[in-house]
Amino acid sequence: MPIEIKELHIKVTVNPPEAGSLRQESGNAGKGGSAEKPVDKDALIAECVEQVLQILQNKAER
Repeated sequence: MPIEIKELHIKVTVNPPEAGSLRQESGNAGKGGSAEKPVDKDALIAECVEQVLQILQNKAER
């Protein structure tokens, strides 16, 4: 016997961005994109790969 959902309540909590990251983003706009501190490209790539794999795993579970 199928179940029919008539109402769906979704609650979301959004945390404000940190003050340091906000200043860094706005400061890069006029400097040609150079960051104040160097970006660890290997860590950034690893984090992106991890998130993509997590998304693919979630889609496969559905």
